[in-house]
Amino acid sequence: MNLKKQPKKQPDTNEMADRQFETEDYNRQDALSQGLAETHEQVSDAYQEGSFEDTDR
Repeated sequence: MNLKKQPKKQPDTNEMADRQFETEDYNRQDALSQGLAETHEQVSDAYQEGSFEDTDR
């Protein structure tokens, strides 16, 4: 009897690396989409606030 554990299937990292934010990511439930949506929101907020150097104008 073969009792070896089957290795977990690794995700396709090339597919993940090629993935870019899509507006639908806000509604998707997978971890990659949620991470992209959260990161997009953070970058958008930072861009809207501007840099610290711009606050003296």
